Amino acid sequence: MTGCRLVLASQSPRRAELLRQAGFRFEIHPTFVDEGLLTENDPVQHVASLALLKARAIAEQYDQAVIIGADTVVVLDGSILGKPATVDEATAMLHRLSGRTHEVYTGFALLQKPGNRAVVEHERTIVHFAELQSDEIKAYVATGEAMDKAGGYGIQGRAALFIDRIEGCYFNVVGFPLHKFYITLRDFVIRQDR
Repeated sequence: MTGCRLVLASQSPRRAELLRQAGFRFEIHPTFVDEGLLTENDPVQHVASLALLKARAIAEQYDQAVIIGADTVVVLDGSILGKPATVDEATAMLHRLSGRTHEVYTGFALLQKPGNRAVVEHERTIVHFAELQSDEIKAYVATGEAMDKAGGYGIQGRAALFIDRIEGCYFNVVGFPLHKFYITLRDFVIRQDR
């Protein structure tokens, strides 16, 4: 689509895989931003701020590139659920999600070097979880799949069995809204070329 150098400022293997599957060529430069420093309670502001922080964290290391930062959270009853730190935390998250409807927000930022021109967007998807048995949650958490994912589950893995339906972008729940990213990048690059 574009001859510009793309750099993904993320350590998420799922984001990288989605971008590869969609045909993007990019480099990976993981960032290590302390997400605990951000106290923003609004989910849109939370994911947007973290996405931009991640892009800015590596920006000075590039003279010419479009840097992509991203962040995903699960929101239940107005509470932001990030990645569980322990097995007990993952188990508690899944008990909370059981039989409930929640939202998944992903924010992404595009930061152009040189110039530091940036755009930040987000996507929201509604996810309906089925009622889960305690032994199902225990068995799922024991797989280890819950531990590096917002809300303690991965829709693209075994947790697909727990999800009754979604409203919105599936790829957003995986961790990166491909269509929204594509149209944003396309417009960003076109404006850059003018």
